[in-house]
Amino acid sequence: MRLLVTGGAGYIGSVVAAVLLAEGHEVTVLDDLSTGHRDAVPAGARLVVADVHDAAEVLDPSVEAVLHFAGKSLVGESVEEPGAYWRTNVGGTLALAEAAVRHGVRRLVFSSSAATYGEPASGAPLRETDPAVPTNPYGATKLAADHLLASWARAHGLGAVSLRYFNVAGAHLGFGERHTTETHLVPNLLKAAAGNGERARVFGTDYPTRDGTAVRDYLHVADLADAHVRALKAVEPGVHRVYNLGTGGGHTVREVIGAVRRVTGREVPADDRPRRDGDPAVLVASNDRAREELGWEPVRTLDRIVADAWGFADG
Repeated sequence: MRLLVTGGAGYIGSVVAAVLLAEGHEVTVLDDLSTGHRDAVPAGARLVVADVHDAAEVLDPSVEAVLHFAGKSLVGESVEEPGAYWRTNVGGTLALAEAAVRHGVRRLVFSSSAATYGEPASGAPLRETDPAVPTNPYGATKLAADHLLASWARAHGLGAVSLRYFNVAGAHLGFGERHTTETHLVPNLLKAAAGNGERARVFGTDYPTRDGTAVRDYLHVADLADAHVRALKAVEPGVHRVYNLGTGGGHTVREVIGAVRRVTGREVPADDRPRRDGDPAVLVASNDRAREELGWEPVRTLDRIVADAWGFADG
């Protein structure tokens, strides 16, 4: 297939683009390089440096599907600069959907977020039928984009899939995580283990969990890429589907620290801090629907996630 990958110079987009190329697809990457990296675009992919709002100039009727990763994703920044998030995450998705319909592109896979659900009422794994009540502009804009795609499916025959997930880590095919502003637990723990003077921070040690620290879902980026490929094959014109991608169980912060110690053979200097406002004790997602309809479930362990991330950071 001839595919357009928006945000393909970013972390997840670059891995998915590399997997698609390995499967024999023709890939064009659309990225403005504001947070992505030119050298993260896999060899064999064509790079167009442009904003997602300009997708109409890149798409043409020969493109068979779009995988949409371009967007802003920092929760704290979204609270401070909500306008940028609405312009990019919603306005950009609108421009992309309009361009897709105009050029007859009938398949779109969207990298959404489990932040659409907000704070769950219980610690049970989140399901697609649970209420979506986001607590920050980031989650709100992702949810709005999901609704936008659903309405485009009904009105214009666009086939779309929204994939919702929490924490992604690890590396695959030589591509990994290197954000300018790093907020994710695994890379920050690895920085602390590297012994460069940085200390990890554990926010909250008195949660009602098995060791007092918060439980979160962690997915290997290769498992996530597999879900996107499967979703691409399952898209149906005129239908919008939502799939949660999770382990259904999750790991505590201290368990992740333990995995980093095992994999690296190093201590992880960390400071205990009070809970952050709005942080629930447990955030994990079910994968029942994805397993039943896409044949997908994560297969890589937490230690594999850490080992691959460590290999990329150390390499």
